[in-house]
Amino acid sequence: MQTPFPPSASRRLLLRALCGAAALPLPLSALAGFNFFTSEYTATRDELQAQIARRFPVAERYAEIFMVGLRDPQLGLDARSNRAAITAALTIASPLLATSPVQGVVSVSSALRYDAPARALRLDQPRAERLELQGVQGRDAERLQKIGAVVAQELLHGQVLRSFTAEELTVGRKTYEIGDITVEDNGIKVQLK
Repeated sequence: MQTPFPPSASRRLLLRALCGAAALPLPLSALAGFNFFTSEYTATRDELQAQIARRFPVAERYAEIFMVGLRDPQLGLDARSNRAAITAALTIASPLLATSPVQGVVSVSSALRYDAPARALRLDQPRAERLELQGVQGRDAERLQKIGAVVAQELLHGQVLRSFTAEELTVGRKTYEIGDITVEDNGIKVQLK
């Protein structure tokens, strides 16, 4: 029996029907990273970079003497260690410093955790991996590096990397929960269960 459509046309119609049926309950924003067949959501590096950039600059006072600020964050992803990293411009200001503010760069790596009540993927247990300061040497540099590292870790602990809306986690009548989190070289994949 011969079909009224050539084989390639019937495959296209079938694919359109399947894709259309699968995509209808999803909001447009969820279509980019949601994989219906594997129950996974992948947030791209660009998407994550844009979200984290909106939350900067950040600053915190240390010991009522120093003001430490971070700006211009750059996201790094390390699939081997399953960690994310933030490299940011660092500023330390204090009336006690001869040259204030001191400028530098800090890199902080972090595990990730899911905060279910806030529906947010957060940095967890950040560790300052590298801190470089300009124009400061000796013991002053060592002290300021310690201060900068402690404050950078505090500022980034719990920082939201990706927020989800209720609509993004709902397909039809099923609302998904976030399961395993996997860092990939070009994004972060979360299992939806």
